[in-house]
Amino acid sequence: MISERPFDEFRKQCEDVLRRALEHTFPDFVPESIKFAVPPKPELGDLGSSTPFELAGRVKADASAVSSEIVKRIDLKDAFLVDSAFSVGGYINFKIKFPDFASTTLESVKKFKDFYGFVKEDKELRIIVEHTSVNPIHPIHIGQARNPILGDSIARILAARGHRVYRHYYVDDVGRQSSIIAYGYDKLGRPEAEGKADHMIGAIYAVTSCLIELSRLNAIVKKGVAEERLRSQLEEWKEVAKDLKKRYPDLFERLERELSKVEDPEAEIRSLMKRYELGEEEAKHLIRKVADLCLEGFKQTLSRLNITFDSWDWESDFVWNSSVKKVVEKLRETPYVFLEDEALKFDAEKTARDFKVKEKLQDKSEIPPLTLLRGDGTTLYTTRDIAYSIWKLSKADLVINVVGMEQKLPQLQLKLALYALGLGDKAENLIHYGYNLVRLPGYRMSSRRGRYVTLDEVMDESVERAFEEVSKRSPQLSTEERRQIAEVVGIGAIRFAFVSVDPSKPVVFTWDRVLNFERNSSPYIQYTYARAGSILRKAPVKTEVFRSELLTKPIERELVVAVSKFPEVVIEASENLKPNTIAEYLVSLSDTFNSFYNSTPVIKAGSEDLVTARLTLVEGVRTVIKNGLNLLGIEAPERM
Repeated sequence: MISERPFDEFRKQCEDVLRRALEHTFPDFVPESIKFAVPPKPELGDLGSSTPFELAGRVKADASAVSSEIVKRIDLKDAFLVDSAFSVGGYINFKIKFPDFASTTLESVKKFKDFYGFVKEDKELRIIVEHTSVNPIHPIHIGQARNPILGDSIARILAARGHRVYRHYYVDDVGRQSSIIAYGYDKLGRPEAEGKADHMIGAIYAVTSCLIELSRLNAIVKKGVAEERLRSQLEEWKEVAKDLKKRYPDLFERLERELSKVEDPEAEIRSLMKRYELGEEEAKHLIRKVADLCLEGFKQTLSRLNITFDSWDWESDFVWNSSVKKVVEKLRETPYVFLEDEALKFDAEKTARDFKVKEKLQDKSEIPPLTLLRGDGTTLYTTRDIAYSIWKLSKADLVINVVGMEQKLPQLQLKLALYALGLGDKAENLIHYGYNLVRLPGYRMSSRRGRYVTLDEVMDESVERAFEEVSKRSPQLSTEERRQIAEVVGIGAIRFAFVSVDPSKPVVFTWDRVLNFERNSSPYIQYTYARAGSILRKAPVKTEVFRSELLTKPIERELVVAVSKFPEVVIEASENLKPNTIAEYLVSLSDTFNSFYNSTPVIKAGSEDLVTARLTLVEGVRTVIKNGLNLLGIEAPERM
């Protein structure tokens, strides 16, 4: 038998025989759904049902007596994957009929090969996954790297389930930050990029921000009315200036000279920001040029991680085509907008109560209002994001915004604005996929101060560290081969480090965890894959007949069952949007396979039939590891 979901096929057979037994034993109490769980110990079976406990109260009997009575009526005649059913402490447990189950599982892996585990959903959805969306003002740094890696993995998993997935990047080019970098770039004479463009842009942004902040604070302090807090800030920025001047002496000197000629750089930046939002051609040309330079650097960085996008959506386009203006006008017509200190604000709390969204929220505290327009008429990020969200929802059945957990409030306010606009049904198809921060022990990052560790630097170091380890393990390979393997291993290690941790938890980035070849890492899983490949390359030609009954060792059974559950793991990961589920599974599978490798001969197993059976098992494990790594965007190397 071939099955897309071998373990689920076993579960269905358990459910069928149990349901029929219930109909004979307690016909008036057959539940609509029967739930199963994996028992805590292998000797207790492969699946267990607590249904007797649910029935015990109704029939006024002990659960153990109920389960014993039901087991007597279980007929396994047509359940060819079920070996036995028995009562344990009130539970009804089932054991796999292993030879048939092993044959079904491994033949299915062989049949579906690169698509094993990728069970298609009944209904295909159009899904937009918007992720990364780093502001084009500096290179992507390690603190931001979790976003593209999570977003890309989610997109891969959903695509494997048969959905039409579109990857979108939202270019945040409107606002103060973009205007600051464009202003500094312009004062430097709009130079050509030296080296990687986004690194140059990041340096200009840090120096320009620093000099403008120093100018602002100095002006306040000179008036003699500055608070101690502001004086402290001034001293801090002076230290930042020393650091930046040391790192970028020529750039710092040139910008300092140019800005000293300007009476009020703040006013010029505000002017540039407003002119860009109004679509003035010179402002558009300048800010778009700077953003394009930075985005080109982003594309190079992300390409190395095997991350691409289907659409690059510019925030400014939604301002210039009047989408944002129309949203504000429509919100003005609702009872949820008010003026305060000349700013236009949206009453998120009243909206949440009126549309009964509040009762669905875990956090019942009051939701602050959202500022839609500043006093000078310029819009804010979330205002523009409302228009963008409406556009995305018009093109997809589901929209997933991969945005940090710290953006929980703006994402909620945005969703409530959709309700106020009469788009509550659409709002329910908008998912905020929040994730926790990345921590570098002993290092505090700040983009404005130019203090960050770029993702490029981390990838370079990861590849170099991987090269050293690969060279130790495989000195017989040529330098070129070791370099190629190191690139695959080093980049895979970075991706796995960010995707393997539950998104609700922070990632603590340390090299001893990221590049561990012995456990809980991508190199460990990749090494396991390469080890399985080595066995298959050295093996004699397999015989045609695969005799599953020869796989009698407990570790072989454990491997087969693990391989059979891979489709269930992928389904769970897609339904809960948790790529870490797949990462955890791959680590566990690798642990089991390496125990098998260390205890069980394959090529020297003895009989030709046993060699074939074990080679088929190795091949099945190898296929699953490759497919699992593919869902995480990690390459499976043939050699390490």
